[in-house]
Amino acid sequence: MGAVVVDASVVLAFLNPRDTMGAAVRRVLGACRERADTFVLPASVLAESLVWTARDRPDRLADMVSRLTSLFGPGRVVDRDVAVAAARLRAGHRSLRLPDALMLAVGVIENATVLTCDTRLRAVDPRVQVVGA
Repeated sequence: MGAVVVDASVVLAFLNPRDTMGAAVRRVLGACRERADTFVLPASVLAESLVWTARDRPDRLADMVSRLTSLFGPGRVVDRDVAVAAARLRAGHRSLRLPDALMLAVGVIENATVLTCDTRLRAVDPRVQVVGA
């Protein structure tokens, strides 16, 4: 049993039945649930995961927020500790984008496994577990 931060790539693959990573993501998330891991949903990941719904189905936005928070927990606030950890990560990895740095910083602060489908993030922190790799 442990904490698991989910990246937007994982959330989006889970939600999209046509996503090529969908089956692998569902297997990994199922294993997390069997172990009774606690999911951590960074607010930045929640925002990224809601963009399509906000753009194409704004009438369904509140439902999607409810669905995501029931699946992955309430959004983890980006507070000062997360911001500082994200800055440190970006300082050490110049190509790291801010959304990824914020998500990884939550993993650092929570000392959690970080699930992603982005293989580039493996080199940033040892907590990163790439789904399907």
